[in-house]
Amino acid sequence: MTYKTNDFHLMDPLQPITVFWFRRDLRLHDNTGLYNALNTGRKVLTIFIFDDQILSKLNPDDKRVSFIFQAILQMNQLLLQHGAAIQIYSGSFEEVFERIISDFHVETVFANHDYEPYSWERDDKIAKLLKNKGVGFKTFKDQVIFEKDEVLKPNGEPYTIFTPYSRRWLEKLRTNKPFLPYPSEDYLFNFLKNGTEGPFSLREIGFIETAGVFRVPQINENLLINYDRTRDFPALDSTSKLSVHLRFGTVSVRQMVSKAMLLNQVWLNEFIWREFFMQIMWHFPNVLNQAFKAKYQFIKWINNENEFKKWTIGETGYPLVDAGMRELNATGFMHNRVRMVTASFLTKHLLVNWQWGEAYFAEKLLDFELASNNGNWQWAAGTGCDAAPYFRIFNPANQVIKFDPNRDYIKNWVPEYADINYPEPIVNHDFARMRCLGTYKKSLT
Repeated sequence: MTYKTNDFHLMDPLQPITVFWFRRDLRLHDNTGLYNALNTGRKVLTIFIFDDQILSKLNPDDKRVSFIFQAILQMNQLLLQHGAAIQIYSGSFEEVFERIISDFHVETVFANHDYEPYSWERDDKIAKLLKNKGVGFKTFKDQVIFEKDEVLKPNGEPYTIFTPYSRRWLEKLRTNKPFLPYPSEDYLFNFLKNGTEGPFSLREIGFIETAGVFRVPQINENLLINYDRTRDFPALDSTSKLSVHLRFGTVSVRQMVSKAMLLNQVWLNEFIWREFFMQIMWHFPNVLNQAFKAKYQFIKWINNENEFKKWTIGETGYPLVDAGMRELNATGFMHNRVRMVTASFLTKHLLVNWQWGEAYFAEKLLDFELASNNGNWQWAAGTGCDAAPYFRIFNPANQVIKFDPNRDYIKNWVPEYADINYPEPIVNHDFARMRCLGTYKKSLT
């Protein structure tokens, strides 16, 4: 286990303190759990844990690890002005909390809710460990507007269709005003004075830091006012680029939704889709391992590994698909319209199981969220709730005409697309379309 060494010996080990555990909420402002921790009347020690079980599944150059580390350093620039700093630990979370409890008189650990299956199991274990040590564990809703069972049908069942879910979501939003802020930034004087942030580098935990991955989030209101008219054109760079910040909580979802209500309903819908997929995962956790629509489990995928490889590296012979995959590999980001095109192409043109694509995006996307990634891949494949019908098959050439007519996006990522050396299409569109329709129809009857 790695942990930071600080001037802890200068503090009274008998002084009761509160611990706030940063997870997917890497900000000091409008942070629900942090606000509650800072108002307990006790000094607050803040921590972040690089969990070995998660790190062991990542590549050493995973940009998400750099994003987290740089976001913490940015917060510490402000905290150090108050004589405090977030302490970074690595190892198993059990070992880390055993260490913290042995070093301090901890009364309560505060955190914000997390919604992925691994996180549920982790928090259950931590709650039991802390209870056995006589330490409390409190968590709060923070990364969503509505969670779990807060948006249900009148009969108490979960929604599986987006449109009625969104209507109910908006109705609750307008009547309950759940986006009032928690001004944690006003109580920074209540942090434990724990000296400096201490020495720590990603190399200590086997990772290579990529400089400049984290940038302080900016909200371009002029862009967002026009979001509904420009969002589908990848060359315009006209999306908010806030998805990664929502993923790691470097922005407040309450503040973002407040902005969206004023600026653009279509942008607001993106937040609703995010929570729709989260509640689907909560109520139907089997979607993580199988199709939401049970009969789609029997689709006869071809799963050609060579064709899948060409898709991953952007060499399919379809310029828009290739541009999207190259953008993803180079930056960890892909424009949303192009995500739909690349996902549809893999599942319907190549008949590769959506779970292969889901796993590849999970490895590469900076803004990867389990529920959204799963929900969107199942939507593209036609296997999910409220999904595109299986007979809806994007024509990549037509998508270029509609959304990149001057080939500006393609020229940026596939400059050789018009050269003689650019590969021929991996599959003919008309042939692939008919094959897909036949395969799905046969598998579903």
